[in-house]
Amino acid sequence: MKKLESSLLNMVLVLTGVAVVMGVILAYMNYLTSEPIAQQEKQALVDGIRIVMGGRQVQAGDKPDTIIAQTDTVKGKTLYYAIYNVKDSVGNAIGVAVQDTVNGFGGPLVVLTGFDNEGNILGYKILKQTETPGLGAKAEQWFQEGQKGCIIGLRPTADSLLAVTKQKPQNDKEVQAITASTITSRAFLLAVNNAYKAYRLSQGTCCTEQPAECRKPCCQQPDSIPQSESKKVEP
Repeated sequence: MKKLESSLLNMVLVLTGVAVVMGVILAYMNYLTSEPIAQQEKQALVDGIRIVMGGRQVQAGDKPDTIIAQTDTVKGKTLYYAIYNVKDSVGNAIGVAVQDTVNGFGGPLVVLTGFDNEGNILGYKILKQTETPGLGAKAEQWFQEGQKGCIIGLRPTADSLLAVTKQKPQNDKEVQAITASTITSRAFLLAVNNAYKAYRLSQGTCCTEQPAECRKPCCQQPDSIPQSESKKVEP
């Protein structure tokens, strides 16, 4: 067999052929894995809804009943909030689960928050995070029931949303920050507060025929973390 002549053209042809073959292989592997991954994500969402609604048996789909779009007041981007209406095992409405995304210390923080029909927080589940292990990553447990920063059972109101404090909370609107992870804590509570605003909007209790209601904190457009608080340094 004649040896392939070494030339620029031949090298380009060989490299192009290798690239095409590798592209076909990668596309085929993506085809094989895309469906299982999608199914896993759907199941994780359904399981997450059950968890954030207090761990009870519930009826909820893997697709949102409502999607609320709001303009980020700082960056001008459109933010989307997925609202899942949740019923108990016999079909009674017990509240909603809201999924939203904010920027954490390490990247996107995707949070699912459950509210009952009165707006009380039933639970939360972090669906995606890239926070620092041992610091910001503690958010998955830090704000759960029985923990220092517990938000379960708290109820944001029209006049007062939840706020981070580095000290021991003085009232039911203050939440103790994760030790050495204030930025992550603020990002997490931002997600919860924004979820509450979206919940209120989904219930039709904001900005309808009461202009004064629109000026209350819970009815304002969801916010983002100010630039001064988005630096990659944990205080």
